[in-house]
Amino acid sequence: MKKLLLFAALLVLGFSALAQTKKDMAAVKEVEALERQRFEAQVKKNYAFLQNAFSDDLVYTHSDGHQNNKTEYIQSIRDGKSQYGKIDVEALNVRSYNDGQTAVVNGLITITNTVDGQPSASHLKYVVVQIKDPKKGWQVVLWQSQKQQPAKS
Repeated sequence: MKKLLLFAALLVLGFSALAQTKKDMAAVKEVEALERQRFEAQVKKNYAFLQNAFSDDLVYTHSDGHQNNKTEYIQSIRDGKSQYGKIDVEALNVRSYNDGQTAVVNGLITITNTVDGQPSASHLKYVVVQIKDPKKGWQVVLWQSQKQQPAKS
């Protein structure tokens, strides 16, 4: 009887681990797609998408160390202080935690943008943390990036 109970407990634990893995795998796919959509929204100035994508308590740390909250960051795009001509995703890795409710993203992008009217291209490594809000869906709560040296040809 004890062996049967042990087997049943192991079976239940195995299925719950599998279910968690499925939730995490689904979260990884969702967040990867949302990351690409967010980059596109930054380029196209899709403010409605950005309003929904960023959490109200967003901390957005630029590669120069300057920080914005949600309102400041979106306003910087509206005012033309942060303009994105193109964002090329070179690497994108999403890891899911907390039963598919939290995602940590790290990646490598090249941004062609205009900051305060000056054109520039930046090669960035970045980290993003997203939390799945029960009402709002996935929300970016943290962005942090660091400039990298351009790859040598």
